[in-house]
Amino acid sequence: MNTHDLQAFVAVVESESMVRASEKLFLTQPGLTRRVQNLEKMLGIELLDRQSKPLKPTAAGEEVYRLARTVLRAVDDLMAVASTDREPTGEFNIGVPPFLSELALEQPIDRLRSAFPKLTLRVTAGWSPGLLQSVERGKLDAAIVLLPERAVMPEGLTTTLLAHKPTVVVAPRAFGLADKSATLAELAGHPWVLNQDGCGMRSALSRAMSTAGLPFNVAVEAFGSELQLSLVARGLGVGLAAPEVLARSPYADTLEIVDVPEFKSGLNVWLVHGTLPTRLVRPVALIQDALIAELEKDAIQRVKKS
Repeated sequence: MNTHDLQAFVAVVESESMVRASEKLFLTQPGLTRRVQNLEKMLGIELLDRQSKPLKPTAAGEEVYRLARTVLRAVDDLMAVASTDREPTGEFNIGVPPFLSELALEQPIDRLRSAFPKLTLRVTAGWSPGLLQSVERGKLDAAIVLLPERAVMPEGLTTTLLAHKPTVVVAPRAFGLADKSATLAELAGHPWVLNQDGCGMRSALSRAMSTAGLPFNVAVEAFGSELQLSLVARGLGVGLAAPEVLARSPYADTLEIVDVPEFKSGLNVWLVHGTLPTRLVRPVALIQDALIAELEKDAIQRVKKS
C-alpha cells in the first residue's frame, strides 16, 4: 500500500474538493485523482460519492478515512522515532472555537512554533460540539472547547479543565436596562444579536429562556465578537460577551452590562484529546500550559478592572 495514496484520499475528504486537495498537496488534479483511484482499485471499493457537492466519502470511505488517518499518524510516529534529534515532526491538528481564537490563542501558538519548528500546525476553527466530534472521530488530534458549566464531557477522551470564562449580557444605553437588575422576561421583549447555533454562550441562554417558558427572538446571527458588539451598540438588540472582550472593544463606552440574576452563566474551557502519539505529548502539554497562563492573565486583568 502506498502511503501517498492514503495521504491523497485523506486530503480529499478533509478538503471536500479535488481542487483544494490538489492545491494542499501541490499536485495536479489528474495526479491526485490517480492516487485516489489507485487506492480504490487496491481495496476494490468506491471511496468517494462523486455526485455529492461538496465531495463526501461513501460509508466505506468514512471507515477507510479513519483507518488511513491512523496509518499516517503511525508513519509520522515511526519517522519521529527514527529522527536523531527526536524533535516532533509531522502534523498537529488542533481545533479552536472562534471566541477563544480572538481572546487567548496568539501567544500559545507562537510558543508552540518556537519550541517545535518542524511540527506542521493545522488550526481548525469551529463550534465546540463539532470540534468534540472531530476529536472523537480522529479528525483532530486535540481541541480547545467552550461548554456550559453543566455540560457532560464525552467518555473515551482525556479532558483537562483550563479555566472558567464568565459571560455578561450587554445592551445599548438607549434600551434603559442599565443600573438595575433585569429579569429574563424583560429581556424576552428585546431581540438578540448572537453567534450561530453551536455557540456555548447561545446554548446556555437558549436553555435558560426555554426553562422559563419565554420566547427567544434572535434578530441577527453574526460571526465575531466585535461585529456583534457593534450591532448591539447600534440598537439592533441585546447580546452576550466575555468581560475581557467587552473591555477591549471600541464600543464599550456605548454599551452597558445588564445584571440578570436568573442568568449567571459562564463557559468552561476544556482541552480534549484522544490517545496521543508520543510525538505530540510535549506539544499538547505546551499548549495546555500556555493557555492556562494566558487565561489566568485575562482573569487577573478582569479582577483589577472590577
